[in-house]
Amino acid sequence: MIPMATALEERSNLDVEDQRWLISLVREWHVLADTAFSDLVLWVATREPGAFWAVAQRRPNTGPTSLADDITGSDAEGATLQLVQQAFATGLLLDDPQPPVDLGIRQAIPLMRSGCAVAVLERRVSSLQSLKLGALEDNYLDAGNALIDMAWRGEYPIDPPGTPLASPRIGDGFSRIDNDGIVLFASPNAVSSFRRLGLSGNLEGQNLRQLVTSLASISVLGQGPVDEFGRRTVELDVEVATTSIRLRVIPLRLVGQRVGEMVLSVDSTAIRERERQLVTKDATIREVHHRVKNNLQTVASLLRLQARRMDSAEARDALKEAVSRVQSIAVVHEILSHSYDEMVAFDVVVDQLLLMVGDLAGITGTVNAFRKGSFGLIPADAATALSLAITELCQNAVEHGLGYNSGRVEVSAARDANRLDVTVWNDGEPLPPNFAVDPTKSLGLSIVGTLISDLGGTFALFSDPEVGGTTATISLEFAAN
Repeated sequence: MIPMATALEERSNLDVEDQRWLISLVREWHVLADTAFSDLVLWVATREPGAFWAVAQRRPNTGPTSLADDITGSDAEGATLQLVQQAFATGLLLDDPQPPVDLGIRQAIPLMRSGCAVAVLERRVSSLQSLKLGALEDNYLDAGNALIDMAWRGEYPIDPPGTPLASPRIGDGFSRIDNDGIVLFASPNAVSSFRRLGLSGNLEGQNLRQLVTSLASISVLGQGPVDEFGRRTVELDVEVATTSIRLRVIPLRLVGQRVGEMVLSVDSTAIRERERQLVTKDATIREVHHRVKNNLQTVASLLRLQARRMDSAEARDALKEAVSRVQSIAVVHEILSHSYDEMVAFDVVVDQLLLMVGDLAGITGTVNAFRKGSFGLIPADAATALSLAITELCQNAVEHGLGYNSGRVEVSAARDANRLDVTVWNDGEPLPPNFAVDPTKSLGLSIVGTLISDLGGTFALFSDPEVGGTTATISLEFAAN
């Protein structure tokens, strides 16, 4: 199925802001469907005059559906098309006077933005809806009618959106409060949630704002203070000892006037505990990377001390190369020690590696080393190998291409969704005639070839007479994050 954003862009004349608003509506319309006991279908005008097609649909979790089949992507026809066209043209909320036999109610709700309809929300209530209307159902319907009126007037959804997979749903726990914050109704599940926090007595009749702030510590998940109940959507966790409930407060308006709020609640103890464990795990992983970096720096220092005591120039050079390799790995772990995931902002790594390149020229020249393009985010398991390979190629460029004299070393990156191409170029001497990478006795190039091969990439080294100097290329393919 084509994503909604793509479908709107390809088939409608809606501007970007209206498309985003409709997408946010669909993200939140489960609340409307469940409180109104309704199937919902979103109809959007196509680029063909008078034609509408179903962009999305939603079934209620609180009652039977009248839509056994998924009609998303189909065109409106017959009586449905006429009702949708009329609502769209007039901007009026319309009831079908003769709904199909399987529907008790069919309603067309034009979604107004800046005085104009941008789409039509069709509400379908099954004729099989055999509700025994009690206090719970009455309060659901009151909230649903307010949400429908808000959607009609372009006032729903209200930011910020719910937290995916964590926000409470209608069936988890439902309460209604008035404009003063007094609980008018609370479902049994809502009462049970507050009982876990230590509530004694009835929830109904309590001032919810005062109750929430007095019972426990509060962590606001959305933006804005807790005392903005009714002025905006707020999602927050309320905690007592080892118990936590998550609340989502949604303001309700009818005919443009505030009529209180609906409050959804769910026991979030397990979710909060998992969040704490993840925070602890992240901190532990970052600390491990920090300690690995420190240990690698210690190893580099020991190798550097050992190099100073070597009488053999060849041995000193070998140890200095080893120091560069260890330092390049340490740079990756330094970046990871400040990260919350296993992805590396690799531009920072390359920039730090290039700072070390100039030191390789010693006192005989100055190396101008710089980066072009962006590497983006690289998975940590590939970042270490890639940093080593780039270090080797830069070191090889300074040692063999520039002969430890002055010159330029340029590291370029070209990145798309799943491919990375890296070029390391120097303006020094070209490669010897008939040079081949495979049979070379260079340890550095052998390391590069092995590392890139392990990553499933390709490596090449050549001289281009038109460009001059020596060019090394690395090509890798992996999914971007």
